Amino acid sequence: MIKRIEAGARMSKAVVHGNTVYLAGQVADKTKGKSVTEQTTEILSIIDGLLEQAGSDKTKLLSANIWLPDMATFGEMNAVWDKWVIAGQAPARATVESKLAGPDYKVEIAVIAAIE
Repeated sequence: MIKRIEAGARMSKAVVHGNTVYLAGQVADKTKGKSVTEQTTEILSIIDGLLEQAGSDKTKLLSANIWLPDMATFGEMNAVWDKWVIAGQAPARATVESKLAGPDYKVEIAVIAAIE
């Protein structure tokens, strides 16, 4: 069975299949245009909510992909990430520099997590 969370015409914010939840790349709309710190904080809060809807949480993260339009902000993003991720339960992760959907977006994060 496949469960779609916040499904729209183009994409679902999350898809559950079996014991795994796949999140689409999340961006910060409330803090759009603001700092990487503010946007990362908002995105991680969105991720917490989507994982909860799927029956999971950040202790079950398997992988994360992070996109930054400017790698000079890597440390700023990591400062927020490091406070959020549970010590000893960090997922496999990749962070790359890439253009995002618009110039006001400074970070995008997608995660995959287990449901147990």
